[in-house]
Amino acid sequence: MRAQSGDSGAYDELVTRHRGRIFAMIRQMVKNEADAWDLSQEAFIKAWKALPRFQARARFSTWLYRIAHNTVYDWVRKKRPEAGGELNDEIFGEGQVDPSSVTTPSVEQRPDDALKSGELRARIEAALAKLSPDHRQSVVLKDVHGLAYKEIAEVMDCSIGTVMSRLHYARHKLQELLKDEYEAR
Repeated sequence: MRAQSGDSGAYDELVTRHRGRIFAMIRQMVKNEADAWDLSQEAFIKAWKALPRFQARARFSTWLYRIAHNTVYDWVRKKRPEAGGELNDEIFGEGQVDPSSVTTPSVEQRPDDALKSGELRARIEAALAKLSPDHRQSVVLKDVHGLAYKEIAEVMDCSIGTVMSRLHYARHKLQELLKDEYEAR
């Protein structure tokens, strides 16, 4: 892998290839676009620094999801004690992020854009938000990003059985929450 030997151009290609999915996963976890941008960038920086130690025992994308997952959980742990105040979204101006940047996640590439717009999408997102973070992430990694059980287990640092259990309970809960929508179709 050229990027592993320090080729920043090759790493830029990897970032471009994976940025949309990593951003979408993180945004789904933190529910705030500005934080998701920051955390995505932090995850890619961590991956660049750790790249020489990447051993290809898993796919690169799985390894990258794991780094992003850990980045978010570290951020949540650090943020928790100061959760007394609310985040003022107005301090994050739209002009602060250069949309033409090579590493800017493209909104067009977000996997959740495939979901229907409007009320159904809002109901699905609201239902997902009611799941625990682990259940929500397992559903997003499996059903939105298409990862295999083994890859999800590696990303979430748990057994395949735990992934299957989380998916079962998450899907059951989603069915309950969206039952009237499902029955109307």
